[in-house]
Amino acid sequence: MNIALIGMSGVGKSIIGKQLAAKLKYRFIDIDKTIEAKTKMKLQQTIDKFGEEKLLRLEENAILVLKGIENSIISPGGSVIYSIKAMRHLKKYSVVIFLNDSISNIKLRAKNFSERGIIGLKNNTLEQLYYKRLPIYEKWADLVITFPDSFDLNHVTDRIIHHLNIKKYIIYD
Repeated sequence: MNIALIGMSGVGKSIIGKQLAAKLKYRFIDIDKTIEAKTKMKLQQTIDKFGEEKLLRLEENAILVLKGIENSIISPGGSVIYSIKAMRHLKKYSVVIFLNDSISNIKLRAKNFSERGIIGLKNNTLEQLYYKRLPIYEKWADLVITFPDSFDLNHVTDRIIHHLNIKKYIIYD
């Protein structure tokens, strides 16, 4: 079984993914890092130089090549939900978990959103983008983990492990 973590930039997909991988003895695949290694540029530099569509295609391609993998935690960028092909591929090979946190908590935890390579941030505020994406994340999710008011990495990873076999179940802490 593979696990794909989706959610807003800054929600903690990478840090949670790394800890989940360690606890489950799974491999961790960070799609953003894969893209940066391929392009030899930060995500925002790719957007600045080639545009958002290019980054979306790179993200989609990085996911579509993931075939035959097992026991992996996959952390795609927050914009993966804009690619039907990529999301169908993830759902075919993974349990898709939406990491849901409030925009205020995300803003407290993550900084420098203008440097993170966020698709759609050029024409929207972070809050607008957050509310536009929420129903799309929920649509693709097999499992929704809603964070408590205070972020506790162990609590979140333990809840995911506890609920791995439940599909289409929304957990409210």
